[in-house]
Amino acid sequence: MNVNQTVQPSRIESSSLYNPDLAPASKERRHWGTYNFAALWVSMSVNILTYMLAASLIQGGMNWRQAVATIFLGNVIVLVPMLLNSHPGAKYGIPFPVLARASFGVFGANIAAVLRALVACGWFGIQTWIGGEAISTLFAILVPAWKSFPHGDGACFIIFWLINLAVVLKGIEYIRILQGISAPILLGVGLLLLVWAYTTAGGVGPMLSVPSRFTSFPDFLKFLIPALNGTVGFWATVSLNIPDFTRFARNQREQVIGQALALPTTMTLYAFVGIVVTSATVVIYGTAIWDPVQLLSRFHSPVAVVISLVAIVLATLNVNIGANVVSPANDFSNLWPRRISFRTGGIITCFMGIALMPWKLLSNYRTFILGWLGGYAAFLGPVAGILICDYFVIRRRELVLEDLYLRYGAYEYSRGFNWRAVIALVLGAGTALAGLIVDSVRALYDYSWFVGFAVSFVAYYAMMSRE
Repeated sequence: MNVNQTVQPSRIESSSLYNPDLAPASKERRHWGTYNFAALWVSMSVNILTYMLAASLIQGGMNWRQAVATIFLGNVIVLVPMLLNSHPGAKYGIPFPVLARASFGVFGANIAAVLRALVACGWFGIQTWIGGEAISTLFAILVPAWKSFPHGDGACFIIFWLINLAVVLKGIEYIRILQGISAPILLGVGLLLLVWAYTTAGGVGPMLSVPSRFTSFPDFLKFLIPALNGTVGFWATVSLNIPDFTRFARNQREQVIGQALALPTTMTLYAFVGIVVTSATVVIYGTAIWDPVQLLSRFHSPVAVVISLVAIVLATLNVNIGANVVSPANDFSNLWPRRISFRTGGIITCFMGIALMPWKLLSNYRTFILGWLGGYAAFLGPVAGILICDYFVIRRRELVLEDLYLRYGAYEYSRGFNWRAVIALVLGAGTALAGLIVDSVRALYDYSWFVGFAVSFVAYYAMMSRE
């Protein structure tokens, strides 16, 4: 029997904690199968940031084998919390902010939701900056005088931001035509870059000949640890809000198989493109170029560059709306369900994307991996630890669905807040961030997602077991 049949719609619909966007998915809406979840990960994994993540490992000093292995291992690791958090979404049809009410309380869930939403806003800004950069490069090719225009990248960032905002205001159905072609578009750009690298570098041998810059295993570990942590952190956001998608699953088996097949393989395959091409740039230019837009600007064929840049702009728009607006819009809606709709939440996301200054987050590979990915992993790892401990260990996969939408029910705790979850979150994040302050325990920050997850999991279990 569908769990939603135990819910009395009239009762929860009158609650201040309810709106249609946060409601349990009805049986009619649960039609996602294995193919849908595999396609979801193909469309989300094949994007410019996957390329840049992989390319940053080459720029950091790895050879191509080390970089491929790091990407694959990191995505196999993050698949575990991804599938664990997928379970309640598929079983109860609820999105992430509603699931968080079970552990953090009906109001305390806003803490977890806002943390996750702010990270998504940062990703929105990063993708928007990349799209704007592509537009600026395109202008420079079509109108050479644009190169001397002051603040050209910033102006094009605003242009692309306005395009994203227009899609949010009109409704995401206006971009559905791009949903099925964004991945093929970027695969085409990747193939173009591979062909260019092959012909310009002089074949596969030279392309993959760049050696590791690490002279000893301890030196390699110093970069591997934060790189692996950053690779896990890359999908730390989606590993939390994956119930936003699995709530539409037909059953548990299909969502598990679809994700397990597509996530590690697609990420590794498209990352391989970034790794190989970036290795080739070391041979061709004497330095690693990790930004594909900057690399395309060096091409001598205007037609190929224009087509590639237009493709990047269209695909980035699609990925940005699908991956970086849908979830934070739900999270912000959870703050005030009666006043903040999905559309309003999307508008908030757009403005926060500017406030987080994405141009600084992409200033170099160290800021991207160590600062951005490692920094927010210190907060999202603890949230994942608390959610998984609560659902699988404390509650044994059983939730009172109605009470997730009601005041003074099973998840009221102390005036809507479960302070034990909040304390566990602070302990986990604080322990991970201690590595930024005390050099002798730098490893705590280098492993921020893992450390935060473990500390918060144990702390939450210890405090909840005393009931």
